[in-house]
Amino acid sequence: MKILEHNVGALTNFEVLDHLRSRGAGKDPTRVIASVSPSEFKVFDYLEQTAACSQTREIVQKCVDECKKYDLAKAEILNVVNIRPSSAVEVYTIIEECDSRIEEKIDKFVETITQVLPPHPSQVESNEETGEGKEEMPDVQQTETVK
Repeated sequence: MKILEHNVGALTNFEVLDHLRSRGAGKDPTRVIASVSPSEFKVFDYLEQTAACSQTREIVQKCVDECKKYDLAKAEILNVVNIRPSSAVEVYTIIEECDSRIEEKIDKFVETITQVLPPHPSQVESNEETGEGKEEMPDVQQTETVK
């Protein structure tokens, strides 16, 4: 095997998860047949619990394109894709000097990110538990039976 480009750049969580899936992680419930080491399975299990599990290449590329409009550094874009901030507070922790760079556009940025990237699995579960997005069941009236 030849290394064509050494240390090209950092990978998103999705890219690592996609690589582990291509090597067989997750397909074998006994974890005996796959050519993935136990430490790689631990990484796979962790990434399956993050926002990366519901991302696709197209979604990640669209997010990167949207982030470029805000003149973000590569490391900041990587963190946005991996963390998927859903509030301005989270964005302030990711983007250096956010006050001077995108303060007036931060609400639009957060809205764009939440529309482009799928929600974190825990956010989907919490919405289902609270019944958000579901129709309410009509009240059932009880009638007394006369004996």
